[in-house]
Amino acid sequence: MEHLKMKTADMASENFEKLKALFPNCVTESLDKDGNPVRAIDKDLLMQEINSEVVEGQKERYQFNWPGKRDAIRKANAPTTMTLRPCKDESVDFDNTQNLYIEGDNLEVLKLLQNNYLGKVKMIYIDPPYNTGNDFVYNDNFKQDSETFLETSGMFDEDGNMTLQNFEKNSESNGRFHTDWLNMMYPRLKVARNLLSDDGVIFISIGDDEEANLIKIGDEIFGEKNFVASICHKHRGSMSNDRIISENHNHLVFYAKSMNVLFAQHLQIGDDPDLSGFNLEDDNGKYKLTPVDGPGGAKKGNPHYEFLGVEGYWRYSKETMQEKYNQGLIVRTKNGLQQKYYESKAALSRKTVSTWWDGDFLTSSATSELSKMMGGKIFDNPKNPNLIIRMLKMITHFDKDSLILDFFSGSATTAHAVMQLNAEDNGNRKFICVQLPEVTSEDSEAYKAGYKSICEIGKERIRRAGKKIKDEMGLTAQNLDIGFRVLKLAESNMNDVYYKPADIDQGFLDKLDTNIKRDRTPMDLLFQVMLECDLELSSKIEERQINGKQVFFVNDKELVACFDENIDEATITEIAKLKPYYFVMRDSSLATDNVADNFEQLWNAYSKDTIRKVL
Repeated sequence: MEHLKMKTADMASENFEKLKALFPNCVTESLDKDGNPVRAIDKDLLMQEINSEVVEGQKERYQFNWPGKRDAIRKANAPTTMTLRPCKDESVDFDNTQNLYIEGDNLEVLKLLQNNYLGKVKMIYIDPPYNTGNDFVYNDNFKQDSETFLETSGMFDEDGNMTLQNFEKNSESNGRFHTDWLNMMYPRLKVARNLLSDDGVIFISIGDDEEANLIKIGDEIFGEKNFVASICHKHRGSMSNDRIISENHNHLVFYAKSMNVLFAQHLQIGDDPDLSGFNLEDDNGKYKLTPVDGPGGAKKGNPHYEFLGVEGYWRYSKETMQEKYNQGLIVRTKNGLQQKYYESKAALSRKTVSTWWDGDFLTSSATSELSKMMGGKIFDNPKNPNLIIRMLKMITHFDKDSLILDFFSGSATTAHAVMQLNAEDNGNRKFICVQLPEVTSEDSEAYKAGYKSICEIGKERIRRAGKKIKDEMGLTAQNLDIGFRVLKLAESNMNDVYYKPADIDQGFLDKLDTNIKRDRTPMDLLFQVMLECDLELSSKIEERQINGKQVFFVNDKELVACFDENIDEATITEIAKLKPYYFVMRDSSLATDNVADNFEQLWNAYSKDTIRKVL
């Protein structure tokens, strides 16, 4: 059986394979600086293929650069062998909820989520450090030491003398101040983009200090044409005394994964929508049928694949097409596959959204409400739930089953907003909140109240907000999902020897009785397997006993796993008869050599199509 890889994809290698698929004639071989053979791209051939110049070296070009950027890109593309361990005791309704609360470094968590949630997130909202001089900035491994930084920052001339020009500038505009923040933000946004659906969006709260830099890296990661707006909203009611001009507003930097897809059913901005022809009707209102391309009217450059027996170029990705088909929006007609376009959605396109948002988005009112609910002021400057609810209404009005991600979760305002709006409009939005377990100061009100980390504040806030919403909404919220599964980032469940067999001789391997760390539970192993088998981490999990062995069933029989030792032939036979899609077990856990010899025969007899893997 095939071994599980137990690590995420190497995105640099995947990007190389994509380029190789597009231009196979440009792939060649070369030698690195040590004389070892390496994969390579023929620059001259690539230039001919794309009819563009490939800029290299010190040649002038338009770009945004800073010390450490190359390492930040490498960091985003590098795989991780870390895992997520479930914590049932800290969860709410672990067995049934669709929501996740994940503790750990958000860059590693985002990489892990790529396995299961690639292209599935409708909306991301984050409220990262604003870099005002007092913010915590993630200490990634690729930061330069001070000497290297000063050599590359441009603060000194070639003789090592500080230039007069830079000496007179504010040190924050030249030194590590912006560099550290950029190196923290860039890889996280780069990985986050992969999680967005084709019609997905991201909102990023930011102050004046880094808005310009955020838009620069946003343009690079999401594409300048996918920049929607920088929205301003009032967040402070009183005047600040720490600046000459009081900064009473915040920005919401707003990008789409693809403007073309996001507004695919809308006319171009500024035009009046065509509200004619809505002569069909169902339970969702009046609609008309519009083409989704395919044979005949399709354009090259659109995704090409076979869908429902029809091959062609389609308007959407295959995953989005399948999702719309499952929702009943893609239908077969005598004119081929078409999609339902509702009158209400067309009317929405005539609404112009201002870049100034009025409303109760004040931090002070959010602080007051949170303090009242939590029994004291335990978190400074929480975001106002009304702000996030406004974004959710704007983006998910027609997609109330959407997945929402916040990977700078803080006090878990996003989770609160999702539950509140679901209660109001009978939605089924799901949230994933990610937060580093940053410890609270011992002299803080939070610490004195028993909250030793920000994660403890966030989890308790979700518990209390969920209960409050249900109490206030009554019967209308009786089926509201106010639960969440707690997962915690951790080193791999596997011993290091598992990943470096070439470095260990056979005699040493024979002495090992397991490749799994001794403190890990079967549930820990199950979640690492779910990560690799592309199963959502909120999937339904059931435990059963088969011949005295603990067997896990995920999403009924999509994954069946048994991590017990001494598995006999009768147990394998019973599992194989169930015909699971995946079956996973520990390496060398079969009871005898005879069971191992008959293993493949049993599966071929009862379920030959089951994908079998070991860890």
